[in-house]
Amino acid sequence: MRKPYPTDLSDAERACMEPHLPTPNAAGRPRVHSLREILNAIFYTVRSGCAWRPLPHDFPPRKTVHHYFRTWRIEGTWERLHGALRERLRARMGRDLQPSAGIVDSQSLKSNGVGGEQRGYGGGKKVKGRKRHLLVDTQGLVLKAEVHAANIMDWDGIKVLLDRAEVGFPRLKHPWLDAGIG
Repeated sequence: MRKPYPTDLSDAERACMEPHLPTPNAAGRPRVHSLREILNAIFYTVRSGCAWRPLPHDFPPRKTVHHYFRTWRIEGTWERLHGALRERLRARMGRDLQPSAGIVDSQSLKSNGVGGEQRGYGGGKKVKGRKRHLLVDTQGLVLKAEVHAANIMDWDGIKVLLDRAEVGFPRLKHPWLDAGIG
């Protein structure tokens, strides 16, 4: 038994998250490390900001933890989990589970020297890097996020963001896009 970290899941948090995690296939090797410990290691890494390599030794091996993190990202597990927690929070606040209004904003971020199509020069902010566009509800809970090259105009980035948000949030309306403006 290891000493708990401040980022470890409580029993209530784990119980809330467990139904949204993928269940393992019956075939294959039995699991050596518990999902709770893997989640604890992921949350430790994300919250502390440390890289995967210096993950403390009392967690499962870093390659195992990173494998689960990456697999769940690709499968959309994190997005589904985030959506379920957001709906739970909105219900606690007495709000409708699906928001009817949202707020969009963008932020330009400097990035490292690695190039690619997700990196560009934003002339307005004079930043070489990326730009993130966020859609939040009126409570400040994130609904959708998109990362673009910094040279993407806000109008174009927000248009992509809202088009992709239409699928998950049908109550949100953006008449200026529906009217074909821009």
